[in-house]
Amino acid sequence: MSHIHATYNDAELILKLYDMRREDKLRAARAWFTGNFSANSLAEALEKYPMGSDQNAYYRMVGTYWDMAASFVVRGILHDELFFENSGEMLIVWERMKTFIQDLRRVRNNPLLYRNLEKGAERYIEWLNRNSPGAYEGILKMIRK
Repeated sequence: MSHIHATYNDAELILKLYDMRREDKLRAARAWFTGNFSANSLAEALEKYPMGSDQNAYYRMVGTYWDMAASFVVRGILHDELFFENSGEMLIVWERMKTFIQDLRRVRNNPLLYRNLEKGAERYIEWLNRNSPGAYEGILKMIRK
């Protein structure tokens, strides 16, 4: 768990993360991901978004961005509650990717792939359930539409 109160350094890091999200290529990748990405298995992901395709680059860009951002929370560098209040997209990314991450870890022989994203999402879900019961279920309904 992060320090008790958010600091100006926490706010600065949140603003830097937000600024990174505004970069043109990442913005395009995020728009594509939230509007189009859907795969229930690694095989389906690779079939729909083959290596070398823009879509494959987009989902990897979005996933690794949120994995990096979540690492700041997981490592205690960034105040978790401040992050959760400003980074709901991270949970959407995890929910859309989680169905094939175990297979990806196995195929790549790397159990650490997207580990921070997973841990960050788990903590975010706990925080949501504690502070806004029912919100997580609402997010899941929105994602499944």
